[in-house]
Amino acid sequence: MPAFRSMLFVPGNQPRKVDKVFDAGADVAILDLEDAVPVPDKVATREVIVAALKRPRSCRAYVRVNATTTEYCYGDLLAVVGEGLDGLLLPMVERPEDLVTVDWLLAQLERERGLPVGGIDLIPAVETAKGHAALRAIAAADTRVRRLSFGAADYSADLGFTPTVEEEELSPIRAETLLASRLGGLEPPIDTVFVAFRESEAYAACCARSRRLGFQGKMCIHPAQVAPANDAFTPSPDEVAFARRVVDEFAKAEAAGDASFQLDGKFIDYAIVLQAKRTLATMDAIGG
Repeated sequence: MPAFRSMLFVPGNQPRKVDKVFDAGADVAILDLEDAVPVPDKVATREVIVAALKRPRSCRAYVRVNATTTEYCYGDLLAVVGEGLDGLLLPMVERPEDLVTVDWLLAQLERERGLPVGGIDLIPAVETAKGHAALRAIAAADTRVRRLSFGAADYSADLGFTPTVEEEELSPIRAETLLASRLGGLEPPIDTVFVAFRESEAYAACCARSRRLGFQGKMCIHPAQVAPANDAFTPSPDEVAFARRVVDEFAKAEAAGDASFQLDGKFIDYAIVLQAKRTLATMDAIGG
């Protein structure tokens, strides 16, 4: 499982920013064809993104296409599916059928263009009340999807509430996204962007809270958000050292016929070992 600590958006119609995004330190760069691109520029922006996907880079490259309900989604997919594309972010998903349709089309394009079928990742973004209500069905859909995400800005606009830096209003959809992911057998989800990018303390607290809840990473809208996200979703040296001790000591205890014991004043059993193994798997994904 690769790391998804930080996914940085960049407007696809701004070539200078596109050139810089790959060196911003994010695990994933998201070249945007949707909200960050004005309607008159959407078609022409496809060429900019396709050219960028062909250049050498130090991170993975995803493209946020337009929603399936728009006139642009089909053309976006025809344009960007090819060598150099690691994945797609599909916005405004409200039904599992949205994913099934896009998954089928991706498979045809992959086969037609000599790419491994199923090789292009697909991340749905739930951003409306309808999407929230259908989260469990979306997570359970029989598609290539490995992880979910949600978008707070459109979600707030759809429900008509005023976003706050504390984000208490997002607790219900965060909880449902995590639960739906688990029920659907998916990886932990990716958390939404934090739009008040100058509120550095609030952003750091948001990242820490998201990790505690069980998210695996954060979507970012400014390069300054990347490092805090990477830090927040990277286990600390103490956490990694303790996780290794838990796994090692539990293996010894289990071999001796004991499935529970104390370590540094903490009760260790299978549930704690599972968490420790997740910590080590996260570090493997990061490469640390």
